Amino acid sequence: MTATADNSTALPSRANPRAVGIWLCASAFMIFAMMIIGAITRLTESGLSMVEWRPLVGALPPLSEAEWQRVFDLYRETSQYRLMNSGMTLAEFKDIFFWEWFHRFWGRMIGIVYALPFFWFLFRGAIPKAQKPHLWILLLLGGLQGVIGMWMVESGFVDRIEVSQYRLAIHLGMAFFILGYTIWLIIDLLAPVEAGRAPVQRSFRRLGAWAHAWIFFTILYGALVAGLNAGMIFNEWPTMDGGFVPNGYIDPAFGWLSIFESHGAVQFNHRMLAYITAASVLLLWVLSLRSNLVPRAQWSIHAMMAMTLIQIVLGIATLLTVVAMPLAVLHQAGAAILFCLSLWVMKELRGSRP
Repeated sequence: MTATADNSTALPSRANPRAVGIWLCASAFMIFAMMIIGAITRLTESGLSMVEWRPLVGALPPLSEAEWQRVFDLYRETSQYRLMNSGMTLAEFKDIFFWEWFHRFWGRMIGIVYALPFFWFLFRGAIPKAQKPHLWILLLLGGLQGVIGMWMVESGFVDRIEVSQYRLAIHLGMAFFILGYTIWLIIDLLAPVEAGRAPVQRSFRRLGAWAHAWIFFTILYGALVAGLNAGMIFNEWPTMDGGFVPNGYIDPAFGWLSIFESHGAVQFNHRMLAYITAASVLLLWVLSLRSNLVPRAQWSIHAMMAMTLIQIVLGIATLLTVVAMPLAVLHQAGAAILFCLSLWVMKELRGSRP
């Protein structure tokens, strides 16, 4: 009996970290693509074109002219149509409908690409034990994100022509959290820090964490800018309305809530957070040059610094062109790439964990 038990415990594990990591890479790519599709959906004002929420039947677009007319009639009852798109033709409606439908369709595809391999890997015993609870959490977060998305869209159907900027920020913030969680697991599975590498000094690690935090805060404020169309004004740089702080930064109609509601205040705060982010990344980069970091850790910081410079240029160009769509989409993509690079930096600075 003892010999049998010993032999059973000595059997090799069926865990396949590489296969699981590659599957997560595919999921992360689809999440990244979803952010691009979401940006286009927002920029084309398409998010309120699908009034109905039909998780199963809604996977297909209208397949007949009668069905197209029915969904168009539903849209014509919304505030957005009456206040912004009155007189829109059915052909024009089809253009905006496509992006919202494709946005939801891609979300369904993410669910399939994640869930089916997940349960297959579970059945096969291919998932390393340490990753199982994290992958269950990701599955639940994906479902929650779908609910948040519909909650966000519903805010635009009540005496508004756009969704709430607060709900948009929550929706985008959750998307970045899910992407970051996935990237964190991918690094552990496919490119873990070599065993035995000690973490760098605590102050250096904290600076890396703060750089990551400032990137995330800047992204959330960017969602407020997008939700309020605040990038359509003060299209100059480095000044705003001829000065550093725009006139009417505090709008009496909103009081202290101006920091979330006033177009000028929201854009100004987004700029300031971007400056703080750039300064924190620059400081980390300069200090890293004076530190004895292993090459991989140093290259992660080089990559983050380079992407920060690219993101600054994209942000300024987006502003100066009054939110030209190609630049605005690239700016959102750049934010996602920078966010992921900052996670890589934090991983490298933490060293290996028992």
